[in-house]
Amino acid sequence: MMRTRLILLAFASLALGTCPARGQGVLHPATPPPAQLTESGQIVVAGHSTPYLIRHLPVSSFPELPAGFQELLNRRGCLIPQTYEAHGPENVVHASLERAGSFDWAVLCSAQGTVSLLVFFASAPAQLVVLASAPETERLQAHDPSGVLGFNWGIDPASPGQVREAQTGMKHRPPWLDHDALADSVIEHRTVYRFYARKAWTVLDMPD
Repeated sequence: MMRTRLILLAFASLALGTCPARGQGVLHPATPPPAQLTESGQIVVAGHSTPYLIRHLPVSSFPELPAGFQELLNRRGCLIPQTYEAHGPENVVHASLERAGSFDWAVLCSAQGTVSLLVFFASAPAQLVVLASAPETERLQAHDPSGVLGFNWGIDPASPGQVREAQTGMKHRPPWLDHDALADSVIEHRTVYRFYARKAWTVLDMPD
């Protein structure tokens, strides 16, 4: 799937010491994540106590975030959750989300047990928009023989061309977009594309 290919490219680029090739969304961490940012515990799944493990990065690991945005995130107590398949820092993206040529950001923020999808427009530097939120323990799934659950929510920038490709197979494909969308994924399951236009966010139509 698209997200997996992008993450593998990001890992290869980090190994070579070059800029990651995950659209505009992957940024170099300033420091390695400290051990206390790894959260583990148990939840009940189908009547059985099941272990989970979630890795986080601090906001300071993404120094390219605008200072005002960093301040808003730190004020909320945000940590950036990493998916179980991550090979490099993720879930902080920048793209032209408000309009063509705009310089905007989206992050997954984990704070006090809840993960929120936040958007920051450059045109409104004092505001954060919450597009979705869920308890962190509702965003877990098994992914290897150990049975330990991992975090499964990821976001990526989606260019108009990537959205157009994702709409292949629709009987009547919508017109090309004029700016980026936000790919909102449950790993190994579904990706929805969130798009901002006419002062509102919508979920784009995709093939069934």
